[in-house]
Amino acid sequence: MVEVTEMYKNVQEKGMLAYAAPSLFQPHHARQAIRDAHEKKIGPLLGYYAGLSSVPITRMLAPMNYDCVWVDWEHTSCNVETMTEMVHQAIFMSQGHTIPWVRVPGHDHAAIGYALDAGASIVVPQVDTVEQAKHVVSAAKFGAKIGGSRSAPPFRLIPGLTDQSYHPHKDVFAAVNDQAAIMIQIESLEAINNLDDILTEVGEHIDIVWLGSLDARISMGLPGQFGSGGEPEWLAARDKFFQVIQKHDKPYGGFSIGSAPFGTLDTIRQASERMSFMVVSGDVLHLMAMQKDLADARSVAGDFVQGSNGKSAANDSNGV
Repeated sequence: MVEVTEMYKNVQEKGMLAYAAPSLFQPHHARQAIRDAHEKKIGPLLGYYAGLSSVPITRMLAPMNYDCVWVDWEHTSCNVETMTEMVHQAIFMSQGHTIPWVRVPGHDHAAIGYALDAGASIVVPQVDTVEQAKHVVSAAKFGAKIGGSRSAPPFRLIPGLTDQSYHPHKDVFAAVNDQAAIMIQIESLEAINNLDDILTEVGEHIDIVWLGSLDARISMGLPGQFGSGGEPEWLAARDKFFQVIQKHDKPYGGFSIGSAPFGTLDTIRQASERMSFMVVSGDVLHLMAMQKDLADARSVAGDFVQGSNGKSAANDSNGV
């Protein structure tokens, strides 16, 4: 049995499959993958943003073997069954190569459990205080000794079928605690100011932090501007965020898009120096590009409207 701390040694041969759990019904060893990326043993995890609640899209993307897929349960009209099916498609159709992350809708204890039971790691939005962070950890972990209050899923971790432990001296619940990762999103000035205390209190259970720049700017009364700006108060807040995660040696994640109008490949190259988890593509981004496709087509096709330039489609000598 391969020790978790040595899994990264197999990545060159197996890719992200090296972090697959003993059963595809369990979460990946996402905690270890994030830590290995942070320590530059592997490259940053490159992810796809599933902003639409679409099982077919998730299924078609699975063979591409993205390192991870972000299922946005917070901002889509997605029920528990659809979220679960999207997670299953990501895991099973990629044959274990792709790690699913579910952004849960708020801090609801049941929603956190649903996502973890499906086999995902979790992204929790708008974590502003130590108390909220403790609640998130409690909902995500088994065992009161570490502050956990998660209910054991008897029809997910089925004895003899899906309850294999990666470690010979740990039961499946202790093992799964080590596998599924927790990402918190810092999305307000209050959260930035409390982040040091959050990571001091429960940082051992929080695997990665995402700065929600758009929400943070809006919360500060600044223009959204896709999360960018040069206002002194914003630059000071960003600096404080990075000082805290550096102090706690905590991995950091965010968007890094390498195509226009959002960025270039240099954007990804620069982000790779700091980020351990990068969303580099997404369904909604490509849908936005379809608007330009239509505008370009109309700019050409419109030339053949009668009266626009003295021609009409009927006068086309090619008959097309």
